[in-house]
Amino acid sequence: MARLSSDQPFIHPDCAITNSTFGAYVEIGAGTRLANVELGNYSYCDRTCDIANAQIGKFANIASFTRVGATDHPMEKASLHHFLYRSADYWDDVEDDAAWFEHRASRMTVIGHDTWVGHAAIIKPEVTIGHGAIVASGAVVTKDVTPYTIVGGVTAAPIRPRYPAGVAERMLALAWWDWDNARLRAALPDFRSLQAEAFLEKYE
Repeated sequence: MARLSSDQPFIHPDCAITNSTFGAYVEIGAGTRLANVELGNYSYCDRTCDIANAQIGKFANIASFTRVGATDHPMEKASLHHFLYRSADYWDDVEDDAAWFEHRASRMTVIGHDTWVGHAAIIKPEVTIGHGAIVASGAVVTKDVTPYTIVGGVTAAPIRPRYPAGVAERMLALAWWDWDNARLRAALPDFRSLQAEAFLEKYE
């Protein structure tokens, strides 16, 4: 029997999940924290990820110890510290700064379909990772990544395209990530055996 299912996510132990939604065949690694996250069909994150304020597409592959939507502190104020906005933790007569938390939640990170975010990468708020892109392990991504581009480094910069010229556009047009489960299963031998261009030639 298949381990993953279409009707509920597979959530490993010791996760903290708030205000998050999941598509079909989703898996959440042990010790992960999710807050204000939409995770698309077939996407997963490995162990001890910290993901906040993010829209994640289908078939996203997120490695362990990754941070997505890493939050900021109020650098323009007199202090950076929690007491400014988590004030109720320090005094009984004051509430937390709701406006600050609303501002944080509005700064969405977007990760496209068929993406791979490597081990311990950091992706900042309001960054978009295009469909098919790869973020190398340990990268710190502060700017948008175009579809089917491989980026790495601190701060992340393009390394090379994932596919030869023209193939990325054809793959975006094919949009196989929108196929249903039965069609994916029927095409599985070709996903396994064909290079991208041969796959396109067969299914375009």
